[in-house]
Amino acid sequence: MEYMTVREAAEKWSITERWVQKLCEENRIKGAVRFSRVWMIPKEAIKPIDGRRKDGEHK
Repeated sequence: MEYMTVREAAEKWSITERWVQKLCEENRIKGAVRFSRVWMIPKEAIKPIDGRRKDGEHK
């Protein structure tokens, strides 16, 4: 399985690195694993729905 970093996921999904870290901490990204202080996210992972938005958009 290939992985991407938090930075790569943030760029891919157009969100901040901190938000990606938060999603990982809350187990909202399937397959994300933590090695020491670094999160590794599967390249095929999809961006979780933003629960803060009423319309549930992925923006």
